[in-house]
Amino acid sequence: MILKGKARKFGNDINTDDIIAAKYLVTTDEKELGKHCMENISPDFSAKAGPGDIVVAGKNFGCGSSREHAPRALKGCGISAVIARSFAGIFFRNSINVGMPFLQLEEADEIKEGDLLEIDLGSGIIKNLSANRTYKTEPFPEFLQQIVNEGGLMNWVKKCIK
Repeated sequence: MILKGKARKFGNDINTDDIIAAKYLVTTDEKELGKHCMENISPDFSAKAGPGDIVVAGKNFGCGSSREHAPRALKGCGISAVIARSFAGIFFRNSINVGMPFLQLEEADEIKEGDLLEIDLGSGIIKNLSANRTYKTEPFPEFLQQIVNEGGLMNWVKKCIK
């Protein structure tokens, strides 16, 4: 699976309240959550984010309380993947549950806001087309790519038991 989009850059320790404030947890509708994604730290984020854009962050992305609303909000405003130096463990699980791919990249700090990125999930190759740089990270496992393609874990399970 190949993903392509502009980098939307954030720093370290972006927590789930930064991604989606607790006051919006009354819905699980991705589009509604997407309207408020990152608004506490970047009020115009959802208006600037385009379909396919990729969040790039520092260390400990997705820390804080456990909520699937965070990756749902990212998907709801068009984000196709998250690249970070490191992730909070709970963000891994919740992202898989909702079908949001994520890649850990030590060199994430080298990517700038607005850089055009291309990700090959199967090979773990991330190309920064703006800076003419190529990075190698762990490939996104095939079964997780299947979950992403199905729109999340529950959809994948339903398909598997048919």
